[in-house]
Parts: sequence; structure tokens; C-alpha cells
Amino acid sequence: MTSVTRRDLLKLAAAPLAAAQKRRPNVLMILSDDLGFECLSSYGSLSYRTPNLDRFASQGVRFTHGYAQPLCTPTRVQLMTGQYNDRNWKAFGVMDPKEKTFGHWMSAAGYRTAIAGKWQMYSYNPPDFEPEWRGKGQRPEDAGFHEYSLWHAFETEDKGSRYGDPTWYENGKLHKDAKGKYGDDVSAEFLMKFMENNRTQPFFAYFPMALTHGPYHPSPRGAKWNTARLKNDPANFKDMVEYMDDVIGRVVRKVDDLGLGENTLILYFSDNGTGKEIRTQFRDERGERVIRGGKGLTTDAGTRVPCMARWTGTVPGGRVLDHLIDSSDFWPTIAGACGVAQPKGVPCDGRSFVPQLMGQRAKPRDWTYCHYDPRPGHGKEAYTKLVRYARTQRYKLYDDGRLFDIPADELEQRPIAAGSEPKEAVAARKMLRAVIESRPKRPAGHVG
Repeated sequence: MTSVTRRDLLKLAAAPLAAAQKRRPNVLMILSDDLGFECLSSYGSLSYRTPNLDRFASQGVRFTHGYAQPLCTPTRVQLMTGQYNDRNWKAFGVMDPKEKTFGHWMSAAGYRTAIAGKWQMYSYNPPDFEPEWRGKGQRPEDAGFHEYSLWHAFETEDKGSRYGDPTWYENGKLHKDAKGKYGDDVSAEFLMKFMENNRTQPFFAYFPMALTHGPYHPSPRGAKWNTARLKNDPANFKDMVEYMDDVIGRVVRKVDDLGLGENTLILYFSDNGTGKEIRTQFRDERGERVIRGGKGLTTDAGTRVPCMARWTGTVPGGRVLDHLIDSSDFWPTIAGACGVAQPKGVPCDGRSFVPQLMGQRAKPRDWTYCHYDPRPGHGKEAYTKLVRYARTQRYKLYDDGRLFDIPADELEQRPIAAGSEPKEAVAARKMLRAVIESRPKRPAGHVG
């Protein structure tokens, strides 16, 4: 029999600790729906209380210049693939079934993966609109996640409620008999159970929330929950924002309660600006004002969103950065934090912001770019036509030549006339024009 020395025992005892120290980090990605930057009190909102996200911001990094696409699905495709829409956008509510997502790549890298919340990537349109995409797209079970629990997994007319008495599709089973339940509660409980079951191995959990998208229904804590659970009323928006904050608080606390805070990167973003029906009292260094939601618009009201990250003990907390971040940046950031290589032959337009998170010297983005074409081939209205632009923090150039000084003209009502710009605007126009001209005009296989 081989004898075991005291030194051997010490090595054996230290082995689990060494393994834990070498373990790759978990990632929890949280995405709100239809929530502009003006809705969180850490950004300056006076209309809503968001203590959990305020605490989250104080524990990590808050970015003041996060930008999404003007509508939900375009942002979600960018976020999940790391590519601008001019590469892989097909139709609204559709993910190309051949497209690979961060679910595929994280699974292939050995992570246990799960998604819960809103899907809306398969056959969005009713039968009489854009019939060429009817019954097409990517199904949840093909998106690279080991486990899923999702609302709007099938055709639009079959989606059911996203909030009170919800319908959801969970690991191959459709649930329609959830009287008294609430959609984002179901999603949060699913992900919390997933994290608990997988706490001893690296996991990637993606929470694309339903909140705070319309219809504006009361939450279980709202005064009208028992009397008007499925009645749309924008007056419920305050309740929805504050319940969203509560749900996020529960999920983040679960990470900490499991003892995983120091080994979990938590990212928070939103998919576009607030609905146009909503008015929010807001205050920043420019004073107090009312911001009208701009969902669907390419102005800041439609595209500027909250953006935060927390990684206890690794990301220095309490910092506010004005660096440009856009929705294509999340995949390379997740990959960089986890040591996952970008798949060969797959383009990536995003830039990792891991150096900024770590407090290291970094060269932030000089610009972000937007290819916004919500209804390819069917864009007959102004808000559905193809729009392309590039921007710095200050200047924004559309491909038709309009240049705006955004801090001085948030609603983009006064284009700067070519030939009368100050020197910095001339330089910005030249640089942004080069960005736009370097991009593909249409995605491959575009049908318009």
C-alpha cells in the first residue's frame, strides 16, 4: 500500500481551492425591454424608484453612453451575435436559422447555458404581412442553450400574455394554464434555479426580460392586479419599472446568496428607448426636464439606454464612465472575460470593454454605427425605412449627409450645414462618412 504523507494531504486539501481559483467566471446577462436611460434613478430619473439597479451601479461600473438599436429585435440580434445588422438582419422578429449565437459559442466552450424571458426570433408576423417569413426563423431549441423558458416562441397569434396569466415555452413544453402567475417572475425563478443547480460549474445565463414593454399592465404589486390584470394603461408604467427593478434585485441577490458574486460577471443593458406614450421627469447636469420616450426613433430618446456591469472583487466599483458602448460589444466582452476565442471565419463588429471594466488603460470606441432596417423590403413609412448613421459622443452623421451636434440638439431638429461647421465638426463628418462608406449596404440574402 502506498503511504500518504502530510505534504500529500496538504496538496489534496489545496486542490479544490486551486481548481476554484482557475475556474472560468460565470456570466449573467440581463436585458430590459423598452427602457431608456432616463428611467433609472442612478441616471437621473425623478419619476421612478430603482434601488436595486442603483445599488448594482454603485457596486460596479455605470456607462453613460450606451447605445442600442431603436427597436427590440434588431438590438437582440446584434447582442447575441456581435454583428451589426447590415451583416445578418433578415426581417423583424426573425433570427436567421443558420446564425450562431453566444449560446452556441458558450456551450461549445464548455459552459452550461440557459435563456429565460422573451424570444420573438421565430415567425413574428401574422399570415397577411411579410408572408415570405411566415414559419421561418430560429426556434429556441436551436439557439445553442441547454435550457430555456421563453415567451413568444411561436407565431405572433399564439404568443399569449407576457405578464399576468402568462404563456411560456419551457424545455419543449408549452404552458398556458398559469393563472395568477407573472411572466418575469416565471423567467427569474427559472434562471435562479438554473444557477443554483449549476453553481459548481461555469454557466452562462441570459435574461432578456419582457418588462417594461407594452402593453402596460399592472404587476403583482400594482393596485390594479386583482381588478384589471390584463388592461393596458400607460399609468402602470411606474409600477412596471419598479417591479422590473425588484425582479433584477432578486436575481442578483441569488448570485450573492449562492456565494458566486466574486466569480460572476453580471451585465445589464436595455434593447431600445422607452415607448412614446411615456413621459419621464429627469434631472442631470443640464437641469431638470421631461423626456418623452422615443422607441422606434434614431434619436437618443430611442437609442440611448442604461448600461452597467458588476463583478465583485474583480471590477472596481463605484465608477461612472462616459465611453461609447453599443449592443454589438457584449459578445466580445463576454468572450474576453471568459477566455473564449472568437469563432474562426465569423465576423465580429463589437469591441470588448473588459479593459474598462478592470480599470485598465483602454482605448474606447471613437464611434458607433447603426444600420436600422426594421421591415426590409416593406419600409413604406418613415419609421420603417432603412436608416444608416455613425456617431461619436457629440456628433452624429446620417448617410444622407445630415450632421447633428447631439448635446446641443437632442431631438435632431437643426442639421449643421456643410461648409459652416466648426473644425471639430468637419473632422467628425469626414471620419463618420468613412465609417458609413466602409459598411455593407445590405445584408447577404436581403429580400428588399
